[in-house]
Amino acid sequence: MACKGCLLEEDWRKTSVQTLIDEQLAFETDVVSDEYYRGRLTLCEACPSLVSNTTCKHCGCFVGFRAKLSYKGCPYPGTDKWKEAEIERI
Repeated sequence: MACKGCLLEEDWRKTSVQTLIDEQLAFETDVVSDEYYRGRLTLCEACPSLVSNTTCKHCGCFVGFRAKLSYKGCPYPGTDKWKEAEIERI
C-alpha cells in the first residue's frame, strides 16, 4: 500500500500536503518555534528515509506536520536526529 503522499500526483503533492498540514496544525498548541521547525525540516529533507519529499518512511507521517509538534521526536531507528541536532546547537 502506498503512503498518502505517494498517491498524489507530483504537481499536486506539495500544495495538497501543505494544505493538510496547515489545517491540522491550526488545532495544535504544543508546537516548536519556527526556528526549530525549520531546523527539523532541514534534517528531514536530507534524510534518506524521506519519501516523495513529504513522508517519513518510518512512521508514515507528513514530516511538515510531525516536525512542528514539540512532543514528537524523529522516528529514525536507533536515534532521534532532531534531539541530537538540538543538543549540538547548545
